Amino acid sequence: MALSTIVSQKKQIKRKAPRGFLKRVFKRQKPQLRLEKSGDLLVHLNCLLFVHRLAEESRTNACESKCRVINKEHVLAAAKVKSRFLFLSKN
Repeated sequence: MALSTIVSQKKQIKRKAPRGFLKRVFKRQKPQLRLEKSGDLLVHLNCLLFVHRLAEESRTNACESKCRVINKEHVLAAAKVKSRFLFLSKN
């Protein structure tokens, strides 16, 4: 393992989810919503997974268009694909 890999892993471990912020947002938007203790962490994890998948899809779109940099258009195209997939999976 390279030194840079070890340092980046330590930074990831030190970071924590913004639990207070998430709880405030939930209470403000949906006061009647009841979540279990770790519900805010599950929502945070879902958001991180979505962003990770969106980044992968955007990178794929950029590679297909033979572009080295991920542009706004690549992200928007990936978001359309992901949102269609989300709506289809709910039905």
